[in-house]
Amino acid sequence: MKGRQIRIYLVDSVPTGVLTAEIINWTGKIVVAPRSQLSALAKREESKRTGVYCLVGPDPDAPNKECVYIGEGDSVWNRLLNHDKDETKDFWNRVVLVISKDQNLTKSHGRYLESRVIQMAHQAGRANVMNGTAPPLPPLPEPDVADMEYFLEQVQMVFPVLSFGFLQPKPSAADTTDLIEVESPTFSLTVMGATAKAREIGGEFVVLKGSKARKEGPKSWTSYKALREQLLNDGKLADSHESEYFIFTEDVGFSSPSAGGAIVNAGNINGRISWKLEATGQTYQEWHEQKLGELSNGDGDLE
Repeated sequence: MKGRQIRIYLVDSVPTGVLTAEIINWTGKIVVAPRSQLSALAKREESKRTGVYCLVGPDPDAPNKECVYIGEGDSVWNRLLNHDKDETKDFWNRVVLVISKDQNLTKSHGRYLESRVIQMAHQAGRANVMNGTAPPLPPLPEPDVADMEYFLEQVQMVFPVLSFGFLQPKPSAADTTDLIEVESPTFSLTVMGATAKAREIGGEFVVLKGSKARKEGPKSWTSYKALREQLLNDGKLADSHESEYFIFTEDVGFSSPSAGGAIVNAGNINGRISWKLEATGQTYQEWHEQKLGELSNGDGDLE
């Protein structure tokens, strides 16, 4: 796969201020601003264009998730001004605008993008989507639909770079390529009868559907307890036919082997040495170091 160049511009020369992001030869443009700097965003011409916006902030009821509200407008700024006064949308602390550099986005294009972004956010399941309704896709000519889908592919690529992960697809072992199959073998972890399997997919450590997790672990457990409660609330962990275990109802991505291991163990655990290759018995750490060693030449420099 070829690399892509994303140009990020810090408008005020500070990483916490307004910034813009573009991909070379893409007609779209993304503008990000903290809610505290809406006055600075109002001065930018982009905020007066037709486009899609996402209001993003922490979910007060799920500390490991975000809330997001997605909308569109002929003049995005007018919508943002109304939302800033809306007490029912007090959760957001950042806004991201998606507009077109060539100003060729019409109202219908904006409504199409809004509907699809809401749909993609629901499918990803990484954030609590605050929209009360999901507007239907407006009718567009077939060439326009193709253009908007390409437009969305670029948005989906840039958002994670800007720390907006709510459009990233759910990791799934069923969607991996042959190359990923080779690079990411299956790891196994068994603790007190709970057996789980996992693989690295798309930069995440993914515990696979059907894996078991202990319901009760050591009282000293401190890390990732809130994450388990969230997984239970989301239905990604559920009761199994064995009373002492939960079961993973889908593939679930974690930030590290230790995070996934803690959920399986219901307790603190060093996942890098606890997860082991099914084929060889190597620990995750040994496998990781072996991969790095294979990239090194005789004097230890990466080739």
